[in-house]
Amino acid sequence: MLSTATPHAAAPFNRAAVAASWVPKSDAAANQRASQATSDTLKLLGDRLSPQRRVVHAGDVIYQAGERFGNLYILNSGFFKIVTVSPDGREQVVGLKFRGDWLGFDGIANNEYACDAVAMDIGEVWIVRYDTLLAACAAQPALLTVLHEAMSREIARDRDSLMSVCTLPADARVADFLRYWAESLAKRGMRTDQITLRMTRAEIGNYLGMTLETVSRALSKLARDNLIRFVEKGRRDIHIPEVNALSEFIQGCLAPAASPVLQ
Repeated sequence: MLSTATPHAAAPFNRAAVAASWVPKSDAAANQRASQATSDTLKLLGDRLSPQRRVVHAGDVIYQAGERFGNLYILNSGFFKIVTVSPDGREQVVGLKFRGDWLGFDGIANNEYACDAVAMDIGEVWIVRYDTLLAACAAQPALLTVLHEAMSREIARDRDSLMSVCTLPADARVADFLRYWAESLAKRGMRTDQITLRMTRAEIGNYLGMTLETVSRALSKLARDNLIRFVEKGRRDIHIPEVNALSEFIQGCLAPAASPVLQ
């Protein structure tokens, strides 16, 4: 006789646990180690693979969805956004890339790229043929380790991005975006107290699942709370006095409200 198991009830949303995951992460020594690791990795890749180098400018596309896959790309400098387009024409920014990041992993499975990779600034990408990379990895295990680490970081970042969109209110989502941008710069040895956003308000909203107006209101609130300051009239340059203050703001947005006392 078949036994029937009673399904478990879904676990309730644990707001406190989510809040704890957004603890301050900035650490000067850790950032210095990360910056050195990125430089060391790029040197290893440059020495062992002798990649083709290409200078890009804002708006340049290095590959598009539907193109036959053949190369992976390593970002040596600059900033990239990864954009996907749905069958009905909706565009979605699904990823941001900084120095040391890889581009093109989405093309491996089906032998064609699934997204567009678009430069947001002047920079340089290194182009490596995938078959050449595989042959080099077989002969040099250190390269295989680098490749696996890059894939792991991309998976982790996609997970963190989804968690932000699914669990954070609008103001905290924008604060987390700014914190992520600043910490990404810090890990590459760049200044974080003043950042230049390479995306429009509309693009930020698209990436975060918000409207342009909601992004603007959230930025204005962060400015009123003295967590950021706009440096230029164009409001692309943002001064961040203390990155960890953004983390505290996020935690405050997630703090559970006091429960009412039952009479």
